[in-house]
Amino acid sequence: MTELKNDLFLRACLRQDVERTPVWMMRQAGRYLPEYRATRERAGGFLELCRSPELCSEVTLQPIDILGADAAILFSDILVVPEAMGMHLSFGAGEGPKFSDPLRSRTDVEKLPVLDDPTRELDYVMQAVRTIRRDLQGRVPLIGFSGSPWTLATYMVEGGGSKNFSKVKAMMFNEPDTMHLLLAKLADSVAAYLNGQIAHGAQAVQIFDTWGGILTTRDYREFSLAYMQRIIEQLTRENEGRKVPVIVYTKGGMGWLEAIADSGCDVVGLDWSIDIDVARARIGDRVALQGNMDPTMLYAKPERIREEVKDILARFGHGNGHVFNLGHGITPDVPREHAIEFFRAVREESVQYHR
Repeated sequence: MTELKNDLFLRACLRQDVERTPVWMMRQAGRYLPEYRATRERAGGFLELCRSPELCSEVTLQPIDILGADAAILFSDILVVPEAMGMHLSFGAGEGPKFSDPLRSRTDVEKLPVLDDPTRELDYVMQAVRTIRRDLQGRVPLIGFSGSPWTLATYMVEGGGSKNFSKVKAMMFNEPDTMHLLLAKLADSVAAYLNGQIAHGAQAVQIFDTWGGILTTRDYREFSLAYMQRIIEQLTRENEGRKVPVIVYTKGGMGWLEAIADSGCDVVGLDWSIDIDVARARIGDRVALQGNMDPTMLYAKPERIREEVKDILARFGHGNGHVFNLGHGITPDVPREHAIEFFRAVREESVQYHR
């Protein structure tokens, strides 16, 4: 593999010295970029784009060229895992994801296979990882990712997005053994999937626990965090002579930072509902922190965006272990120039905190 020219992100994840704070953002390859929209149109649709390694690489590299991001993140979707387990996934025009065969019984769950060979069931993702690493030519590291078992389970049981998560929570409350069986299968599948990404060139991985925050503290620990820990315990933690950092991001989970920090991860992703100085005070230097600007700040004027960047950097203060990011993904209608200013501000304003 080509020698890595910019390893700020990897060093920050491991709380090593950096010259400035690295920055990337969730959904950085996405609809706010006209270049992305053009590539997706050429692909013929979202899933078709996900299944084309060459086009995946193209959209993954767009924010590196346009924004100067310090890390690339694999372009894919968390729901390719349940699809590879045999579920029927579709994305309607202007709609979210849909499963036509949601899981509603113990028998449905028992029929699901565990993905033990990602090069068989998800080879197009493995080839995308390999292609992206080739095309990056060592400019920045590549992040692989998956959804958490609980988050994947919500879509698989609900059949798509949900407002109150009634079906998945009913299964959790009424048939906890069935839910645990589903989550165990998903955890082992995700571990194999992420290890496949690492083997093909991912240099860090993030677990997106988008819906962990809908749970009570008790249920979060039992039905979400425990299964993310099960994944982490199985992961390849060193490859190509480097440590492979693991990031855990639970949206709405800021009440559980200490427990997340103890999960075995290297980085805790923060949403925007907590001040980063408070998070740092609570979990200290056990792990690095990633975040955490409110994504809607990108609708503000460029000078206001820079003020917010300066405030978050000042709150974190001097020292290492900060990866600047949004508290969730960038929204589709953000002006491209505002995203560019966000990245520029982090690069320029963070140097003073690393002298």
